[in-house]
Amino acid sequence: MNANALIRQVHRWLSIAFTVGFATNVAMLATGGKPALWIGLLALAPLLLLLFSGLYLFALPYLVKGRAPQRIAS
Repeated sequence: MNANALIRQVHRWLSIAFTVGFATNVAMLATGGKPALWIGLLALAPLLLLLFSGLYLFALPYLVKGRAPQRIAS
């Protein structure tokens, strides 16, 4: 598995972790309890990692395009 595929897979799993953390946070607020700080961080930590992996995946086509050899028009 190359690095790009690994980052894409990590990004997918991070999105699942963020969704679970967010749902936990919303469920805690819906029950009327005051959520603990660690429950808020449960959603925030994957979100920050998602930001960096998402920016990398967004920029990847532009980075690869710059490395491709130029075609000569005939």
